[in-house]
Amino acid sequence: MLRYYAWLAWRSLRRNPVLTGLMVLAIGIGIGASVTTITVLHVLSGDPLPSKSDVLFYPQLDPEDATHYQEGDRPPDQLTYVDAMNLLRDARGKRQAAMSGGGGVLVPDQPNADPYIADLRFSTPDIFALFDIPFLYGSGWSAEQEDGRARVVVLSRRLNQRLFGGENSVGQEIRLGSDRFRVIGVIDEWRPNPHFYDLTTGPYADSEEAFLPLHTSIELEMARNGDMTCFGDGRMSPEEQLISGNCMWLQYWVELESPEARGDFERYLANYSETQREAGRFERSFNGRLMSVMEWLDYKRVVPDDVQLQVWIALGFLVVCIVNTIGLMLAKFLRRAGDIGVRRALGATPGSVFTQYLLEAGMIGLAGAVVGLGLSLLGLLAVRMQPVDYAGFAQLDLPMFGLAVGLSLLASLAAGVLPAWQACRIAPALQLKSE
Repeated sequence: MLRYYAWLAWRSLRRNPVLTGLMVLAIGIGIGASVTTITVLHVLSGDPLPSKSDVLFYPQLDPEDATHYQEGDRPPDQLTYVDAMNLLRDARGKRQAAMSGGGGVLVPDQPNADPYIADLRFSTPDIFALFDIPFLYGSGWSAEQEDGRARVVVLSRRLNQRLFGGENSVGQEIRLGSDRFRVIGVIDEWRPNPHFYDLTTGPYADSEEAFLPLHTSIELEMARNGDMTCFGDGRMSPEEQLISGNCMWLQYWVELESPEARGDFERYLANYSETQREAGRFERSFNGRLMSVMEWLDYKRVVPDDVQLQVWIALGFLVVCIVNTIGLMLAKFLRRAGDIGVRRALGATPGSVFTQYLLEAGMIGLAGAVVGLGLSLLGLLAVRMQPVDYAGFAQLDLPMFGLAVGLSLLASLAAGVLPAWQACRIAPALQLKSE
């Protein structure tokens, strides 16, 4: 029977192609706008590290002076060198790493190759195990190499392909500025989205091209990327600022495997802050926080407000499209009141009439899904052409494909319920009498 209803629905759609086209286009435009904006929101608000985001935490401390402080003020986003090194030394988590973004002039050894500025990440050794960064070749550096200011480097797959054609480059050397570094590892593709571990360089920034020991970068006075906030009246040279307790510029991440470990670390932060206050460093009472990856991203509001606004506007536009489709379907179905009356007189039940016309609405929805998918692909292409740092992430994945189809069917069925209900309630006697 469903095959017969589908055949009747197809004949009905072919009978008036202009009206059918208008309904399909209305559904398709609404779906295209909605899926485009929802896809952008989906890729921007996703979990950047699903395997570990629930056990990675970002601690904050407040070492600033008491000037202009008010109860409830947020603590600084970054740590000073002194505090980061103290936390590393105490090692209260399974793994922990202090880090900062940076840059350096990479001078290729290849003839006729031009130097260029490479994005770097300066970190303590645990960063690779902490973030589950996969290796193609070699490994990261050791604590001894960190303490010894070793001239070693780990390359990204992209940079290794550029410099060494993708071959195993462990043992080779590269030149950054006036210094040479020995390659000890090459990581595989790794680009978490958002760039959760360092939001100061941009929430959707690309991953770095090379990783170097933090203390090596300090000793060589390599350029940093990101923010540095200093407090106090003392004047310091740039070198003194980096290793002082008055300038905040380091990100710090710690791995805690259980809720109990998180509670212990929170108490440790409070005790550490009180100890520093008693020693005369901290002037404020404890003003610290400990947040997981997703809590940190939510706290920093990394998803742009305009993206969320666009989603609501697109969904509102979809509702308008559905209302218009309801009007078009209602006009189409009621124009066939005579045919419906004859069918009812010949024995068709209200349920069979309702099913037939609801199936016709579903066919319009499937056609609208095809149009909507095409429009959403064009919309995402337009997003990727925009000068925003998240443009490259605007891709239609399988869940969003399913959303487009499901949303189209839901929209068309929602639009078809009222017209189909009105059609099945047509009194056959009145229609036969009028004929």
